Amino acid sequence: MFRNLLCTLVFTIACCWHSAAQSTYCNPMDIDYKYNFEQMNEGISYRSGADPVIINHKGEYFLFVTISGGYWHSKDLLNWKYLTANRWPFEDMCAPAAVLVRDTLFLFQSTFESRPILYSVAPEKGIWEFYNRWTPRLPKDIGPWDPALFHDPDTDKWYMYWGSSNVYPIFGSELDYSKRLAFKGQYQAMFWLNQYEHGWERFGPNHSDPFKPFTEGAWMTKHKGRYYLQYGAPGTEYNVYANGTYVGNSPLGPFTYAPYNPVSYKPGGFATGAGHGNTFQDNFGNYWNTGTTWIGFNWGMERRIVMHPAGFDKDGQMFANTRFGDFPHKLPSKTWTGKADELFAGWMLLSYKKPAVASSTLDTMNVAKITDENPRTFWAARQNKPGETVTIDLQTEHDIKAVQVNYADYRSDIYDNDPGKVYTQFKILVSSDGNAWKEVVDLSREPKRDRPCAYVELTAPVRARYVRYEHGYVASPNLAISEFRIFGNGLGKAPETPAKFTAVRQKDERNADLKWEKVPGAVGYNVLWGIAPDKLYQTYQFWNDEPDTFELRALNVGVPYYFAIEAFNENGVSKMSSVIAPQEASAQPLPVKK
Repeated sequence: MFRNLLCTLVFTIACCWHSAAQSTYCNPMDIDYKYNFEQMNEGISYRSGADPVIINHKGEYFLFVTISGGYWHSKDLLNWKYLTANRWPFEDMCAPAAVLVRDTLFLFQSTFESRPILYSVAPEKGIWEFYNRWTPRLPKDIGPWDPALFHDPDTDKWYMYWGSSNVYPIFGSELDYSKRLAFKGQYQAMFWLNQYEHGWERFGPNHSDPFKPFTEGAWMTKHKGRYYLQYGAPGTEYNVYANGTYVGNSPLGPFTYAPYNPVSYKPGGFATGAGHGNTFQDNFGNYWNTGTTWIGFNWGMERRIVMHPAGFDKDGQMFANTRFGDFPHKLPSKTWTGKADELFAGWMLLSYKKPAVASSTLDTMNVAKITDENPRTFWAARQNKPGETVTIDLQTEHDIKAVQVNYADYRSDIYDNDPGKVYTQFKILVSSDGNAWKEVVDLSREPKRDRPCAYVELTAPVRARYVRYEHGYVASPNLAISEFRIFGNGLGKAPETPAKFTAVRQKDERNADLKWEKVPGAVGYNVLWGIAPDKLYQTYQFWNDEPDTFELRALNVGVPYYFAIEAFNENGVSKMSSVIAPQEASAQPLPVKK
């Protein structure tokens, strides 16, 4: 009996206290997103996060997000603690700008009015002071909205970039440090969008809408003497929201459009969209690119935050790796080599379209929606009470390594962020036969915090067929989960490489028709492309139950491209196909995927 008790104790410690050993992360970022009050007068309550900026200050990280009443602090890019400040804009902060200059962190908000710049030498303590009483000398409809502050360490000069419009360009101006960062001289237009030559800058789902696109979210990165002025486009509320860049030899240009754009692009999978973020370096010198992924159920601008490995190749080409970008990735402990799969944990999605049963269901929000990899559909329980369950049948045994629970704010009535009220608790149990269950996660054992995108890595793999979510607590009146994602590895073989992969460039060079032959046992496919055979930095993920043809509408006119494809399933990833160049333009373009 004592031996059984000891084994149980060891198992519980190893599996439940997972966070102490966690070394991976999974997009969307697992932070306590705050309830957003932009639509409070309309009676809409939801958690959201957008327009992220992460700054490395003295080896620690600070995350600023639109309308959050504060900001987050982390020592490892994994565990984030929410902080409030002694000074904060009265109406909160939208699309914040932040920059580190020596030991001082500066912070500014989007505005069409007169607003201050704040500064801190101890942001981890929430201590901020006024640097100025900023009075912009700009027309009312120009801003500066969506600003970015930039300090050039080589010249000790300051600059600001801004813009959020489908009419105006991205602007830039030097700032006068001697006058508390007032504008120095006349501000200038840096560039406009050009959807007629840049396919990815077209608006709508998969760039299919003729509406004039939006540019926003400026950010400047200096790398090896060159200036990369980044921007978000073409619209927040679509799967193709991305970051691009222009490149110049001075902070105010002239700038040249990068032919390899977009830089960070993730139109397929669960966490779609990667636009409007920033680029920063971690403590090992590795680059990261942050961005916004679209939820869009309660409101068109309902969003979460993503973070992708990024960098510059030997030719100075800027890139972000979004391949399997919403699957678990390892956090680096050293400088990475830049290989595409270096940080990918190799843990596959086990739950896609797998059968599920629930203890109860509210109305038509059936449990099948919990495994469809769509953040805008969800299951809801008849009551929000402890003990409600969802059980997924993986159909065969797998080595389970992590889970992610994404909650939906269905008919929420929360208009405050009281941590004593707003928190998340649940248990995860596993079974090989559906009868005997083992508890592997229990968030009630951890400090209370809200986790709308809770990602939990198990200390050791657990082999099982069934995985159960057992509800504890959420503050919302309804228990609603958009996706219960299970990661690990199956016990079989990875799929074969897809055959007969073709890419045909249309007469409209912004588009290419893709086609491949489906592979038995595949869960999905990654189409990879880029401007050279060794620069396939772009990825579009497809599911096996989707069509095997697709019109890609993200290309740049006058730029040659190369393509390849790979298949994946629960067991792993196939070898990549041969790299191909597009064939001649087709006479009959394929229909646009909506």
